Amino acid sequence: MTQAAPIERMAGPAELSACHGVSVVHGVGDAAVVALDAVDVAFAAGERVALWGPSGSGKTTLLHALGGLVQPTRGTVEWKGTALASLQARTRHGLGAPGIAWVFQGSNLLPSFTAFENVAFARATAGLHADVAGDSLELLALVGLGHKADSLPSELSGGESQRVAIARSLAQRPEMLLCDEPTGHLDSDTAERVLALVDAAQERFGFTLVVATHDAEIAAGLDRRVELRDGAIVEDSA
Repeated sequence: MTQAAPIERMAGPAELSACHGVSVVHGVGDAAVVALDAVDVAFAAGERVALWGPSGSGKTTLLHALGGLVQPTRGTVEWKGTALASLQARTRHGLGAPGIAWVFQGSNLLPSFTAFENVAFARATAGLHADVAGDSLELLALVGLGHKADSLPSELSGGESQRVAIARSLAQRPEMLLCDEPTGHLDSDTAERVLALVDAAQERFGFTLVVATHDAEIAAGLDRRVELRDGAIVEDSA
């Protein structure tokens, strides 16, 4: 595995998130698996980026490193010019950072909470206590589910659940939205509607959008494509 030289620069004013020489290795010795190999990449405010590649390419690991769900074996992930690990150490659970929100392949809604409660809970736990009810209802209406506010996840279709998950992420007022194969469990028509909602939300709120996907059509629909193979970036359209 290549060794990256130490990178001492801090993120410039346009950089929101960056990886400097980031490697992620699972296991040790002969059993070691290199998930990321000395990755250097940065994302500017307001960008729309696809992390594209086949299964096992490292795209999901890179996304998880950007969001603090995976800790680098070597290298540094920065969030707005500060090491993400140091920001995580200040939080109660040591996960994530203020300003980063997620949409996963599964909606991961709290099963005993209604759609409204799932969105409101996310807003409150993000420390945004002003007009929680009004904002949550507005976001559900934005994704076309105002009439489903009192429904439990078990009463929603897969597409509806994913739209609630989008509203939940927007309730956190993210500066960066990380989407991990957000349409992987959906049929093509529903997937297209969900992606259109994400695009519309990005245009309205202006967050940086990073989507991990194996789908070339989804990747082509974003402004920048970062292609990964075997844990390394092989092409960056930027």
